[in-house]
Amino acid sequence: MVTIIREATLNDVRDIAALCSQLGYSVKEEAIYLRLKKLLTHKEHAVFIHESSDSAITGWVHILGKTLLELEYAEIGGLIVYKQARRQGIGEQLMMRCQEWAKANDFLEIRLRSGIQREEAHSFYSRIGYQNINQQRLFRLKVE
Repeated sequence: MVTIIREATLNDVRDIAALCSQLGYSVKEEAIYLRLKKLLTHKEHAVFIHESSDSAITGWVHILGKTLLELEYAEIGGLIVYKQARRQGIGEQLMMRCQEWAKANDFLEIRLRSGIQREEAHSFYSRIGYQNINQQRLFRLKVE
């Protein structure tokens, strides 16, 4: 089966939303459309789509560059592979495309955050070479 990894377009919104729901993210297509439209205009962000030979979208990944005063790296903003298509190398292909993007944009490191409940994802990341370097808590403040 021939597959391609390509940059996302606004035509992918429905499929991106459907994949988000598989990990429990309830997000409306309109919100994804607005966010993707914004991301596509920023060179420090990239969203890649895995498309199978029958044009079905089976996964996506978002990578972004982070420049902080104390360090600089690329970060995976999200990775989702269609549930029935997992364990077929799709996630690894998407992550390899992120490595290419990071290198092309002069980032020497890729980081990602993964919820403690996502043990299957942790095994995947370890298998493809990522190391757990930190445990932390996530704080938020709603700005109204």
